[in-house]
Amino acid sequence: MIFTTPMVHLTAVVLDHDSDKITKELLNQGVLDFIKVSEIKDGSDSRIHPLSLEISEGRIKESRKRIESFLRLGERPGIRDISLDISAMTKVKLEDIEKKLDEVADTIEGFRAKQREQQQEILKLEDIRRQMDMFGNIRESLSSQSSYSFLSVKTGTIPAEQIPEFSRKLKKYPSVQLELKKNQERIPLLIVSLKRDDKSIQDILGRFSWVPGEMPEQMSPQKTDVLENLDAAIADFRGKQEQVAQELNLYIEGQEPELHRQWQNLRMNELYQRIQSYFSRTSRTILFTGWLPKKSQPDVDRAIRQASGNACYMEWHIPGKDAVFVQNQEKAIPVSLKNPRALQPFQLLVENYSLPEYGTIDPTPFVAVAYLSMFGLMFGDAGHGTVLVLLGFLGGLLMKKAKPGIKKLLQLIMYCGGASIITGILFGSYFGRPLFPPVWFNYHGIIAGHSSGSRNITSIYDILEITIYFGIGVIGLGLILNWINCIARKRWLQLIFDKAGILGGWIFGVGVYTAFYFVQRNYKQLPPLTFLALAVGLPCLALFLKAPLHNRGKEDLTVFSLLNYFMEWIVELLEVFSGYLANTLSFMRVAGLGIAHVSLMIAFDQIARMMSPGGDEFTFTSYIILVLGNVLVIALEGLSAGIQSLRLNYYEFFSKYFSGTGKAYAPVSLKSRDQEE
Repeated sequence: MIFTTPMVHLTAVVLDHDSDKITKELLNQGVLDFIKVSEIKDGSDSRIHPLSLEISEGRIKESRKRIESFLRLGERPGIRDISLDISAMTKVKLEDIEKKLDEVADTIEGFRAKQREQQQEILKLEDIRRQMDMFGNIRESLSSQSSYSFLSVKTGTIPAEQIPEFSRKLKKYPSVQLELKKNQERIPLLIVSLKRDDKSIQDILGRFSWVPGEMPEQMSPQKTDVLENLDAAIADFRGKQEQVAQELNLYIEGQEPELHRQWQNLRMNELYQRIQSYFSRTSRTILFTGWLPKKSQPDVDRAIRQASGNACYMEWHIPGKDAVFVQNQEKAIPVSLKNPRALQPFQLLVENYSLPEYGTIDPTPFVAVAYLSMFGLMFGDAGHGTVLVLLGFLGGLLMKKAKPGIKKLLQLIMYCGGASIITGILFGSYFGRPLFPPVWFNYHGIIAGHSSGSRNITSIYDILEITIYFGIGVIGLGLILNWINCIARKRWLQLIFDKAGILGGWIFGVGVYTAFYFVQRNYKQLPPLTFLALAVGLPCLALFLKAPLHNRGKEDLTVFSLLNYFMEWIVELLEVFSGYLANTLSFMRVAGLGIAHVSLMIAFDQIARMMSPGGDEFTFTSYIILVLGNVLVIALEGLSAGIQSLRLNYYEFFSKYFSGTGKAYAPVSLKSRDQEE
């Protein structure tokens, strides 16, 4: 659609005992963007008061968010595309759900506590390993332990039959136990631990008949033995960590069906409460009001009548036909943009700027053409465009679970790549090289001072002229769109006297004609003075009427008001002439970025040739330079072209017709998503 989606306003009254059925039916329809009854004209009445809610929507949402956090543990994606069936909704018992969620949270915290304990042990063992790694050999370390070291190294013997129990007790502390000799009554041991655990370990040693002693020369262990022992202990704890993670995963898998069921019921109850929060009531009736697309009016009308047994009253208002209503509620009409899926990335660019005013043109299709044309002219290389297409395509494959905004951005990159391929073929540029003859003109040939392959485009000035023509076309389109918006909104004064109105457009057109007339006569002659006086002077004088007509009936005509009108008129003329001139010349940046893109590729080509002894055949280094140069140009110039294309759309195109005062259409439905989701 060229215009925003037509909307209608509904005000309905139903019986109190039908509120439950009506709420479920409205949720099932999912098209009503509710507003408070008190916000509409004459909505405040002592007999009308908000509906009391049994359960807070915020409390329901908190429990729902807790479930989502549980379902996102591990590799799980969380809640994805779960369909909701309003017929399956039951009254939520928050106390029972919160108790169950507390139990799940406690169990999960138990697993997490084990993982934290094991991680602490791993960190301690890794510290021991780092310290041991600095030792020369174990025997020297025993004889000269530094007071700054946090390790304690002990040698001694323990009866062989007590070794298993001793090892079990010692595992409570981060340490290394190395048996220096086996198969004898008393086993010689080397124990490495943290100094802070000395007292506790000494108590354990005392209970197991520990006899300290010097390490025999023939039993002296290698440092590698201790390090391998530490590595084995660390690996053992990591294995335990993984086992706890698997146990946690299995636990969540077991809880998953019930958590999903509870999430669905909570979400439906949350939306149910949200709708009812917009209800107002009298002693026996329920009132609600809101906006919906005009095409949905018959379905909603029929659904409410069926749910209430026809015991209802509905009043429909159509913007533009109810003058009193529109006058008070015009700015509150929500805006819905409906574009084909192929245009969604460009709708994202429009919404990023602002939503258009209700009843005006949806600029998405025009932005698509203008943005891609600008990008292609600034980044005209078929090879580079192919890289962008591949990046967007591969990104889409690798990021299937990404947010919708990221997916649209990747799609936009593919579109930009396609535009670059088309202009690259027109310019005969393939990774900065003329692999095939140009269809239009040789951009690289012009910048390098060679033949352009075209009779009409032979110099940089011709390229600049193309962008000037392009800018005039874009600005002219913006003016036409503004006139259409003014007619659609019946803003006749703005249509004629606005800077982008008919008078402003006329001045712009005469200015364009005058500029080309001057250039074609070698910058020596302007159009006849009579023509300029009539074509420019009369519209300028007519602009003086803007302020008096706008303020008619609002203030008395005095000397001071006339002086004020005169100053406003002077400022308006300055803005018209300087604004249109700046807007038009701003499009020369399209040529500027294109020239910079070509110049960089020529520069890298020349550097690559300098690496070749003969200057013709490329060496391996030359190809490396070309590859790195192309990567740099794609990254920097691609980003610059994207930003400048967006800037030209926002500031040179939108400024002519776009009124970004729209309020987003946000119906409450089973498919509703919170902003943070």
